[in-house]
Amino acid sequence: MRFEFSYKKALLIIGFVLCMIPQSIMAQSEKPKNLLLYDNQPYHFGFIIGINRMSYSINCKENYQLVEHPSTEFVTGDDDINFSEDHLYNVRSITPIPQYGFTVGVVGNLRLGKYFDLRLIPSLSFGTRSIEYHIMDAGTLEYQSFTKSIFSTFMEFPLHVKYRSKRMNNVAAYIIAGGNFKLDLASQKKDKSEKGQIKNIKVKKTDIAAEIGAGFDFYTGYFKLGVEVKMSYGLLNIMDSQNLIYDSSIKNIHNKTFQVSLTFE
Repeated sequence: MRFEFSYKKALLIIGFVLCMIPQSIMAQSEKPKNLLLYDNQPYHFGFIIGINRMSYSINCKENYQLVEHPSTEFVTGDDDINFSEDHLYNVRSITPIPQYGFTVGVVGNLRLGKYFDLRLIPSLSFGTRSIEYHIMDAGTLEYQSFTKSIFSTFMEFPLHVKYRSKRMNNVAAYIIAGGNFKLDLASQKKDKSEKGQIKNIKVKKTDIAAEIGAGFDFYTGYFKLGVEVKMSYGLLNIMDSQNLIYDSSIKNIHNKTFQVSLTFE
């Protein structure tokens, strides 16, 4: 829930900044414009660096807290779990915890019109998604908590349509929207127990995400600097169910990412 709220706050901040900053720029005296013919180029290239905040959107099964799980379903040699083999357990809560990572990539920009561009940004994103579990012993009513983390290295291919405002002095605001094909290159081999089972939620490697964002372009004397915020939401259910304690109460899982980045073009 905390992560959902941060997304809403980000949208409000983006809207406020887009409304207020251009007005303050217009109030300034006219300045010499840098890179006058830059936006008339049919195409150009650059690179991007950013900080991301990865998480999951998790939908649990109805009344999952009432289901009793025999310990034999999930005792796989995992050191994080210390449960008796002859007890029954209830999953009381499953909470995704956002984690920070970073992104690097290459920007390819194709001019579609006076204010419209098509952008392909092949990138590598490194990050971690964590899930906190609260498990209750149905006999003793004692709780145990543990956190499982999934490390990911995404090869991403975002394709965005960019709409840019009229340039004011050396600044222009813009919005982007599009899709992103994502391939997770990280392996879960290190999450396997001696019995060969994954000691974690197992996720699929491919995903398609819908993305929306906004930012500002600053025209310097030598290059164009972009400051951008972007939200990404996975459209596919990426859970690969194993019927273990980690996923038996979950209906579906979707990737979710918030990113702040700089572009140099």
